[in-house]
Amino acid sequence: MRRISSNIQHHDLQAALRKQEFRVNDINSKIGNQRRIGNLRDDPLAAGHSVRYKSHLARLDRFERNTKTIQDRFSITEGYVNQSLQVMQRVRELSLTAAHGTFTPEDLKNMATEVDELLKELVSNGNAVGPDGIRLFAGTKSFTEPFELVLGDNDHSEEPMIMQVRYNGSVDTKDIEIDNQSYMATGESGNRTFWAEQQSLFSEVDARSYTVPADTSIEVDGITVPLAAGDNVHAIIAKINDSGAAVKANLDPVTNGLNLTTTDARQLWLRDCDGGTVLSSLGMVHDGQRPPYNIAPSVRVSGGSLFDSVITLRNAMLSGDQESIGGRVLGSIDSAIDNLTTRMAGIGSKYERATVTLARLDNQILNTTAAESREGDLDFTKAVTDLKMYEYTHQAALSIAGKLYSNTLLNYMR
Repeated sequence: MRRISSNIQHHDLQAALRKQEFRVNDINSKIGNQRRIGNLRDDPLAAGHSVRYKSHLARLDRFERNTKTIQDRFSITEGYVNQSLQVMQRVRELSLTAAHGTFTPEDLKNMATEVDELLKELVSNGNAVGPDGIRLFAGTKSFTEPFELVLGDNDHSEEPMIMQVRYNGSVDTKDIEIDNQSYMATGESGNRTFWAEQQSLFSEVDARSYTVPADTSIEVDGITVPLAAGDNVHAIIAKINDSGAAVKANLDPVTNGLNLTTTDARQLWLRDCDGGTVLSSLGMVHDGQRPPYNIAPSVRVSGGSLFDSVITLRNAMLSGDQESIGGRVLGSIDSAIDNLTTRMAGIGSKYERATVTLARLDNQILNTTAAESREGDLDFTKAVTDLKMYEYTHQAALSIAGKLYSNTLLNYMR
């Protein structure tokens, strides 16, 4: 009976000592981690709140990184557009000077040399690369050089000169999430930023009897326009005009062909989708080429790029054609300057939106961090007080255990 009683006393004492050791170790662990909640059982409700707050903070951090990235990109892009605008202002000054009619052909050739150098600077700006290696004016073709030079011979120059600048980028944009279900479009299209005039395409094919043979779609300026079997040219025109694309379609009253005109300065982008042949049947595009160089040879095209305007000015100076310089060429340059100004204002607006979004995200992160801290952070004053109390209790338990086990076998053999 005595042995059984001693075992019970022994087990109770060991359990009490382990409990005290656990409390001391637990509070020491929390002090080391600076967290009140080490395990879910510590406070299930607060632990659940803390997990949700941390998840929300992770999303906010991602939104903040995205916003900072595109803000930097907008800032750099705006700088290159502003540089191009200054270059075009100088081109305009030269065109006004050359249009006076008081300069010799040699003077005009000297001016043409400067214009040619300014053209190269414009192309360099159009092919600009951001600090992350992404092309700023290639649309979604981030690592493709957007503008390709086509060199050729000029009757008034002994060396090959830039005769054409081709666009190899895209008109698509990439949406970046900056908040829950809130996105900003990135990726400037060079054939919009560096364009000078509204572009018009005039088909020579009579479209009055045409009907869509099967359900299909066409792409107009980067926007997909669905078409149904049996749609005639008037239905196609209506759907293009209602698509939201910056393009207006109509039927030519003389040729009865399809006419397309952009609503602002940009290069028109056309493509048949889903294996369809609507645009090719209407005489607008031909197979074998990618946009924007798939326009059918029979289509009459008007409206060119900023580079076309500068090339035309340079060639007019080289040939001494002062009448052209003061007429259509100057008007095209003015249109290019207006478009650059509009594009720069749009980029600046996006930058300001990103700035406002960043300020709001910073405030949300601060508030969410404070809320998570209230749920999970440790009260150091209370923790240290509890630690001292547990240590005293543990020492007392050890002292009692020492007294209980002070007797040895020799005490019972006397």
